[in-house]
Amino acid sequence: MSKKPTDGAQESPGRLKQIRMVAQVLRQADPKALPIVFASAIGTLVVVILIGLLIGQLWFFIPLGILAAFAVGMIVFGQLAQRAQYKVIAGQPGAAAAILKNMRGNWSVTEAVSGNRNLDMVHRAVGRAGVVLVSEGPRSRVGPLLGAEKKRISRAAQQVPIYDVQVGDDEGQIPVDKLQRHLMKLPRNLTKGQVAELNDRLQALPRSMQMPKGPMPRGAKMPKGPKPKLR
Repeated sequence: MSKKPTDGAQESPGRLKQIRMVAQVLRQADPKALPIVFASAIGTLVVVILIGLLIGQLWFFIPLGILAAFAVGMIVFGQLAQRAQYKVIAGQPGAAAAILKNMRGNWSVTEAVSGNRNLDMVHRAVGRAGVVLVSEGPRSRVGPLLGAEKKRISRAAQQVPIYDVQVGDDEGQIPVDKLQRHLMKLPRNLTKGQVAELNDRLQALPRSMQMPKGPMPRGAKMPKGPKPKLR
């Protein structure tokens, strides 16, 4: 009678397959990326072994160096992979929403609360900073969308700070790969309880987003968010 494989045996192949897939994407996006990963791991191993030689405890520092090299290699691999994934989705409709949905922290994200037929859109993120409206599209077109959405939610938000962030390549806009870093720098104005209460009030508002009239641009798809860093 065959034994049922354990959970660890089931998860391990999936994890390795995921790493191989990410490595393939990374190699295509940047041929220098994987050599950088290996160089960082080997460099860490050499440094730790040298420390072991200097203090006369090589037997202890060899396994420590292997663990440190693996950890450093995976950290660098994860950072480069995330950067490559940002580059892949940059410029696609919904790229900012994909970043918002994969952000760390207590954020509640509502995609496309406002938009138009050109696929310019505004997303709403509610967190400790307050309300953050994030737009995608040219500066000349998203300004009115942000202004209208801020006016629409201002009564429900009451005295809560409302920030607006434009994602794009125009002057004064934030590149999509720097969006998460920008939002993490915002001050914490609310408690977790206040965030939940605010989110409930905003979710109760009717959606202003309407399906655009006329044909949609061909090939327009919402991109998948970048995968979390591998650890």
